[in-house]
Amino acid sequence: MKIRVKSTWNDKTRERSAEEVGSALGFNLWRIAGANVLHLENEGFQTDTYNQRLDVVAELLGFFVHVVDRMTSEKEYSEDRRRDLITALALNLAKTMHDNRLDVNDEKKDYKAEFIQLLNERMNEYSSFAYDGNEPGFQMRRRCGQHVTEVMGEKDKKWVTDQIMDIEIPDALKTFKKVARNLI
Repeated sequence: MKIRVKSTWNDKTRERSAEEVGSALGFNLWRIAGANVLHLENEGFQTDTYNQRLDVVAELLGFFVHVVDRMTSEKEYSEDRRRDLITALALNLAKTMHDNRLDVNDEKKDYKAEFIQLLNERMNEYSSFAYDGNEPGFQMRRRCGQHVTEVMGEKDKKWVTDQIMDIEIPDALKTFKKVARNLI
């Protein structure tokens, strides 16, 4: 998967706020998750609606927000700084999800709360799985694949989990690490 991402700051010497880092990470994570959905479709996996695509994006974002949390917990981030970053990232992604859901749904409601609830559930769930410092463990990747499978079309459900675990997540992690190395 080849996508353009913002992986450097223009002024490298300036300290960044949690909101600035969260915004930059959110932008890039949204692009990465969107590229994953596009790749799934190009590989012949079935998605029927834009809402279904957004459901897949939401599951992938839940996974990657947790990866950011794990990465920052292993770096020299204070608990307050880490919490502020994850909160800013979650709020940024929730706003983007809300805006995208409003574009495709007749029902005008607050989609941010649904997304934040999903993130909280995934953060809690993924916290019980291994993370070796550089990579999410097998069970964590598998569970993400299962969540994506649950929101995909019926046609290819038995293959989606393997595709997510073995192809989508490793490819996305390569791009994400380039982003994270300089932004976090």
